[in-house]
Amino acid sequence: MPSIDPATGFRDPKRLKGLAKRISEEAKDIGKLKIMHVCGSHEHTTIYWGLRSLLPENIELVAGPGCPVCVCSTHEIEEAIELAKRGVILATFGDMLRDKTKNGSLYDARARGGDIRVVYSGFDAVKLARGNPKREVVFFSVGFETTAAPTASLFGLPLPPNFSILTSHKLTSPAVELLLQTEENILDALIAPGHVSTIVGAQDWARFPEKYNVTTVVAGFEPLDVLIAILEIVRRFKEGRAELVNEYRRLVKYEGNLKAREWIDKVFEVKGVWWRGIGVVPNSGLFLRSEYEDYDARKRFELNIPFDPEADTPPGCVCHLVILGKKYPPECPLFGKSCTPGDPYGPCMVSEEGTCYIWHRYGNPEIIRKFKKREKGSKI
Repeated sequence: MPSIDPATGFRDPKRLKGLAKRISEEAKDIGKLKIMHVCGSHEHTTIYWGLRSLLPENIELVAGPGCPVCVCSTHEIEEAIELAKRGVILATFGDMLRDKTKNGSLYDARARGGDIRVVYSGFDAVKLARGNPKREVVFFSVGFETTAAPTASLFGLPLPPNFSILTSHKLTSPAVELLLQTEENILDALIAPGHVSTIVGAQDWARFPEKYNVTTVVAGFEPLDVLIAILEIVRRFKEGRAELVNEYRRLVKYEGNLKAREWIDKVFEVKGVWWRGIGVVPNSGLFLRSEYEDYDARKRFELNIPFDPEADTPPGCVCHLVILGKKYPPECPLFGKSCTPGDPYGPCMVSEEGTCYIWHRYGNPEIIRKFKKREKGSKI
């Protein structure tokens, strides 16, 4: 493949249309092909650039559990709300303030007097603790491997005694593996997240073609990246073989970022954890090891909030099915009505990485209308 100008080549309309034509030609006789990606950035690229409209009808591209805010359990958010009630300074990422529970959101907790502050990293939270030595500061740290690594690296610093962490970090690939183990024919191929793979490496996805016969392509986030990934999948599906492909070689190494992985392994232990929309996913939760328990907010503040598995999905919301790739956002009767980015009802409308948020903000109105018709049972 010829070199691509990083400034313009990955978004060149002629290249995109030419590649889409090649995909259509290769896919003529392969039957139905269902591909799942597991990254909000991939969904943003797909919707923003209208990539689904370039694909033949027999190729379906669905979004999986690729938004960390969407899969964060309401129980963890309620723990954060409880900490705010107790008078700590709670530091977290901006998206987390909008996610709702039966006890309201962190925005509501702040309106009731909670000292809740938006930070852009754990380092900001540490600085906050140093600047407020008489206050307890808790960093509500949420995300996949890409945020888990910098959170773990905080322990390379001299941390102030008034600082602790409420962890909500998850490993991505175990959730995808659980879908393959429990869902019949849910997908034929995977597009693996580039950001996560810069940390864990392409090697973290090697078991999917080997064990489940599912071609997996680690892809970047430009529109050309996504179409190249689809073409790689189509060719292998056509030939009846499954392989691991690293399309994002310009950033992702097979072994990943060894230093980042070392910090994650040093600081966190892996356990099963609850994912909103999925349930308990074995070996997917990252929790502080015992040697760091002095900085574990759950232990420091003896949090013991009852867990309610029914609280994750608001009545009438189908976010759990969107997360599983079983429905598209417009198929939810609340989409664009009682659930919008300005006033999110379900978790998939909260974050900029949420599938519903992306569809509402960037989706083609005509395509959205078609999916709404499908939700009502009409043919499209």
